[in-house]
Amino acid sequence: MEFVFGKLQVRINNQKRFTADRMTKETKSLQAKGNVLANSSYQVELLETDNHNPYRLIPFQQNMERAGLFPLRPTNLEIFQVNVGKMCNQVCKHCHVDAGPDRKEIMTRETMQHCIDTLIKNPSIGIVDLTGGAPELNPDFRWFVKNIKALGRHIIVRCNLTIILANKRFNDLPEFFKLHRVEVVSSLPSYSRERTDRQRGDGVFEDSIKALQMLNAVGYGQADNNLVLNLVYNPAGAFLPPNQASLELEYKDALQKEFGIVFNHLFTITNLPISRYLDYLLTSGNYEKYMEKLIAAFNPVAASNVMCRNTISISWDGYLYDCDFNQMLNLKVSSQAKHISQFNAAQLANREIVLNQHCYGCTAGAGSSCGGAVT
Repeated sequence: MEFVFGKLQVRINNQKRFTADRMTKETKSLQAKGNVLANSSYQVELLETDNHNPYRLIPFQQNMERAGLFPLRPTNLEIFQVNVGKMCNQVCKHCHVDAGPDRKEIMTRETMQHCIDTLIKNPSIGIVDLTGGAPELNPDFRWFVKNIKALGRHIIVRCNLTIILANKRFNDLPEFFKLHRVEVVSSLPSYSRERTDRQRGDGVFEDSIKALQMLNAVGYGQADNNLVLNLVYNPAGAFLPPNQASLELEYKDALQKEFGIVFNHLFTITNLPISRYLDYLLTSGNYEKYMEKLIAAFNPVAASNVMCRNTISISWDGYLYDCDFNQMLNLKVSSQAKHISQFNAAQLANREIVLNQHCYGCTAGAGSSCGGAVT
């Protein structure tokens, strides 16, 4: 069937047609397939609740007003999250970036230099979180890491693990990460081969295990050093993640017994209704029920601790966003300074954070951030 509202037409396929084969054999991004959801404005129009929308959902702003959190404003800026490109060696079915091998958007060294200059002028920003796509595929990735580390900043790299084995030129990444004391954060949807491969692609689990063992071999994940290795869990279906502490114990027990793998922490992250995960929700007929779950689980405490309050997200082309999710919806910061070349800490500190319906994902239950649960 089809829903038409405003300028947006979305086809909802029969749920039975959404098979495991589609999930494991996906090789193209939404953009490459010409999917309407590759257009950020279409996604925003679908998510917004208005008279043209077939879904009658409580506006996020309304719940924030009730909680006394609107307008939402930033706290101290602590984290620089930089998306260095949308190119990736994987095509995960839940990816909110719509990353893949066919995505050519890559941050230039010039834009990276703007980021470095901004860090020099703002020494209070202590953490630089590098993401993608697979950030390691940017040809200037190592140059960027070396120059950030020279400023004494703590670096987080969101490594998909399989990139380490994708090509011989990436095999030394564990040693490179160790040399620069990089914190590695990697997605592993399950300690089960079947569940991981269903979400991230055939063979991903096996390669992920090999990469984790390589990271362990150079010292990552050990309790007696500062080589931090954290894993990330995303639900494979239309449900919220379980208790983070309990699931971490399960992961540690299973990975240690089966593969001898150790790691520091597990982060549970709620899937936000954006890009490929939004496509999954619509195609499987789960969109409305999932949004209702998020709304019913709205937690004011989690809402007060959302990551957009202490983080600025920089896109591959240098534009500024309140978070990585807003970046993918092209919802730029509500500030005169909208590009890294114009960075103005005072202006950004006084802005209102841009909110929309997808924000329910970060405020449901124990909350969700790039560092896991927030309550």
